[in-house]
Amino acid sequence: MVKVITYGTFDLFHQGHINLLERAKQLGDYLIVGVTTEHFDEARGKINVVDSCLERVENVRKTGLADEIIIEDHDGQKIEDIQKYKIDIFTLGSDWEGSFDYLKAFCKVVYLERTPNISSTGLRSDRYQIVRLGIVGTGRIARRFMAEEKYVSGMNTICAYNPERESGEEFRERYNLELYCEDYDEFLQAVDAVYIASPNENHYDYARRAIVSGKHVLCENPLALTRQRAEELFTLAEERDVVVLEGIKTAYCPGFQQLINVARSGQIGEIRDIEACFTSLANHQMREMTDVEYGGAFLEYAVDTLLPILKLYGTDYRDIQIHSINREDGLDLYTKIDLIYDQGMATAKCGIGVKTEGQLVISGSQGYILAESPWWLTRKFKIRYEDPNRVETFEPKFQGDGLRYEMSEFVAQINKSNKNGYLLTRGEIIAMSEITEIFMKNRQRQRGR
Repeated sequence: MVKVITYGTFDLFHQGHINLLERAKQLGDYLIVGVTTEHFDEARGKINVVDSCLERVENVRKTGLADEIIIEDHDGQKIEDIQKYKIDIFTLGSDWEGSFDYLKAFCKVVYLERTPNISSTGLRSDRYQIVRLGIVGTGRIARRFMAEEKYVSGMNTICAYNPERESGEEFRERYNLELYCEDYDEFLQAVDAVYIASPNENHYDYARRAIVSGKHVLCENPLALTRQRAEELFTLAEERDVVVLEGIKTAYCPGFQQLINVARSGQIGEIRDIEACFTSLANHQMREMTDVEYGGAFLEYAVDTLLPILKLYGTDYRDIQIHSINREDGLDLYTKIDLIYDQGMATAKCGIGVKTEGQLVISGSQGYILAESPWWLTRKFKIRYEDPNRVETFEPKFQGDGLRYEMSEFVAQINKSNKNGYLLTRGEIIAMSEITEIFMKNRQRQRGR
């Protein structure tokens, strides 16, 4: 008898899960299925599981494909189970390829390819829509997105769009997606929602066409390059009852939310100054260095540095000054944004050709908050007071590279389980677009246009 074992969360149980179990069953004579507990899911980075462990076990049992069902609740259990049940084959989906090669010392390891044509099965649960997602653009951020997608329940990426066929086809094959589309309208017909990871200048047009087609939109920043266009997108989305989110991942990370709440709580008194810095020396071949019109430090990192300022001071600033160090062709290598409010002042600094300490400092009348680089991932921050011996340290949980948190929020808003949008508000996104518009006008003026 050939014994096979597989594991999974099996949340929001759908046809894709059934197909995976069927293919696992075909590998041998006896299939054992491990279902993870809520606690273990959270520990391994699955952040938004909806169904209880008992519900998930029952859904697996109902398929009739599992000869035995066990519970997985701790690290190292896979080796224990392989030895305990005398397993011949361990199998998981290909999105985990390579992750469990260490088990080859104990049994054969098989990675199953994604099931084609999943979208045609109507992926639904009783309470949640399982979102059929399409990716616009297939570059570096899209690849990072795919690496994080497997940690989010309720979303299934089925399609990629890129007007450059070679790049799009390579992406589809690498991630075994159902479809690649060279035509954007055809692409929109195949999906419920889009993730826009294309070059900056295309964001607004792709988002607008998707919204008009009744599709939900998660868009990398900047969502729009002017205030008017950002307002237009939100108005259209409201009319068509679809979700629009800007992909500023820091906004959705639990550690950043905690930091902002601590600052608001009064622990450091009245907030009088905020300084946020994000710099990274870019490779000269990267888009932010080669695209003179839509590259540069501001468009790459400014919204990240503006985020804590707008969160704590609001969008009603009294004055703004933007200064840049530019390359000869006008591309900004380093930009400082100074904002004046009635209650205090703030500085946002971003760079791709200048390197400095990338920290966030929130200064108050009774102390200050310090989040060292990379504060935008918010794994740790401190409160310091006049007494140097008094230091409070916070180390919130952070999983992956942060993209899974914005994906989870996107799915939650689509399913109306979290549609208040307080993590990143419409007003904040519009204010960022307004500041972007000011910067772009300054750039054009400096170039004599």
